Amino acid sequence: MNEKRIPKRSEIPEEFKWALEDIYASDDAWREDLDKLLQLPDRISSYRGRLGESAETLLEFLKLSDEISVLCDSLGNYAQRRSDEDTANALYQGMVGQLMNAYVAVNAAGSFETPEIIAIPEETLDRFYGEQPELTLYKRALDRLRLKKDHILSDAEEKILALAGEMSQSPENIFSMFSDADLKFPDAFNKDGKAHQVTHGSYIPLVQNSDRVLRKSAFESMYHTYDKFKNTCAATLNAQIKAVQFYSQARKYSSSLESALSANEVPVEVYHNLIRAVHDNMSYMYDYVELRKKLMGLDELHMYDLYTPIVSDLDMKITFEEAKETVLKALAPMGEEYLALLRKGFSERWIDVYENEGKTSGAYSAGARVHPYVLLNHKDTLNCMFTLAHEMGHAIHSYLSNKNQPVVYSDYVIFVAEVASTCNEALLMQYLLKNTDDKREKAYLINYFLEQFRTTLYRQTMFAEFELKINELAADGETLTPDVLCSLYRELNEQYFGSGIVIDDEIALEWARIPHFYYDYYVYQYATGYSAAIALSQRILSEGETAVKDYLGFLSGGCSADPITLLKGAGVDMATEKPVTDALKLFGSLIKEMGSLF
Repeated sequence: MNEKRIPKRSEIPEEFKWALEDIYASDDAWREDLDKLLQLPDRISSYRGRLGESAETLLEFLKLSDEISVLCDSLGNYAQRRSDEDTANALYQGMVGQLMNAYVAVNAAGSFETPEIIAIPEETLDRFYGEQPELTLYKRALDRLRLKKDHILSDAEEKILALAGEMSQSPENIFSMFSDADLKFPDAFNKDGKAHQVTHGSYIPLVQNSDRVLRKSAFESMYHTYDKFKNTCAATLNAQIKAVQFYSQARKYSSSLESALSANEVPVEVYHNLIRAVHDNMSYMYDYVELRKKLMGLDELHMYDLYTPIVSDLDMKITFEEAKETVLKALAPMGEEYLALLRKGFSERWIDVYENEGKTSGAYSAGARVHPYVLLNHKDTLNCMFTLAHEMGHAIHSYLSNKNQPVVYSDYVIFVAEVASTCNEALLMQYLLKNTDDKREKAYLINYFLEQFRTTLYRQTMFAEFELKINELAADGETLTPDVLCSLYRELNEQYFGSGIVIDDEIALEWARIPHFYYDYYVYQYATGYSAAIALSQRILSEGETAVKDYLGFLSGGCSADPITLLKGAGVDMATEKPVTDALKLFGSLIKEMGSLF
């Protein structure tokens, strides 16, 4: 029988569920706002052909856009968060679908916006700013839009792209329904023959277990299951990449990478710099693999041995209440303003804490305007405490940006978001290392710190390189079959981990379970963000109040400037390879420190 049954949603106490009633008191209230959204296409269309007629008309339209953004924020957060509570719930699946249809109608109605704004002569726009000073609020947004002139199509073509929006979301939606709602894994068994339930939420704790038989069993349960559906997974991912290629080609970008990164104002060289910097420092990962094999006393290190703590007899069970207390102490260097927001989030039910049947896997923060919402699947582990710190970094970033920026600039880009979350993690690790004299606990924590580097800087860069290569293959006309994907993924594992570990056949299927490959060049930002976070956390600890002030200014910046500029204001230059290289040097020094403890 199973070690522990996953509870139903109804069995979770209210105090551990997020307060979605803060957005809408009921589903009926949500439907009332949906009806309002459905009326807006006609209102939007009334501005067609008029955006350049006067400063007043343009300002009216931009204010309407803000109004729509606020309405969609509430509608989207409520429906998607409800759906994520139980992905098998048909009611909320239906609500998400209804909202998507409304989004498509709104986007189609407003397809004239970008072409018309781009068509306004520069001298006319300058005159508008003089005639209507309130319009200057939107100048940066308008300038960003006008920079895309070479990639904007005709009014009719833009409308077609807008109408295709729902279809372009299909691969991600299909993957989510298949992987989270439909896919079931056989139980894993430990050395005593006891069964353990395998889910997306339980998988990592299982491969962290000290029982190697259980680790291998869970590993095989996961990947042998995906192997049975590898053709479906490959076809779904191939469809995703084809959609990405379609949009980048339609908008006349030189590559899908340029198309994706331009949205966040990130130069493509940042992506290539990351991969180059990691390639130049592979030796540290090979050293880590050898150290892990030595300290675990293994003749052969396998892929399912990578997650279990090297200090295997140190059981760090951390309840959710203990995790909250520790995170508050660890983030004390951030100052009372930051701590007050943490306490607010903890006490006012921003967080959905525990796994339940059908709940979406993993963890995330959604920056709703009423307040952020954080999804966890807490398992009383050290990793889950770091996840809490990570997601609350996102949440407070969202909260401060929403409170300090006008609607048009409140939605920061993901590139900087991962800095906020991983800075929290870095501060938490520094606190834990500083507050222990126990040799084995220190070794355990250093191992965890090393794992953050392995999984964030190396692994996410490997993901980024995989995504870049499959996009390049698709651009060259290659079909992404299971054989193509598995072969490429295996080669990258061999390159990134070296000869000191057995590259098990099953790991070639890992691409099939990674949701981030449906997010269009998303994962590299974990690695760049981690590098920036190391630099910022060190500055906060060493410089104190001045650094905190700069950092809070960055968190409050939204997208009021490009991300490279915002980060420079906080004290780190991501236009260079230096933050990545420096972070990897720290990884190397930690490996040596770890070795010296044994």
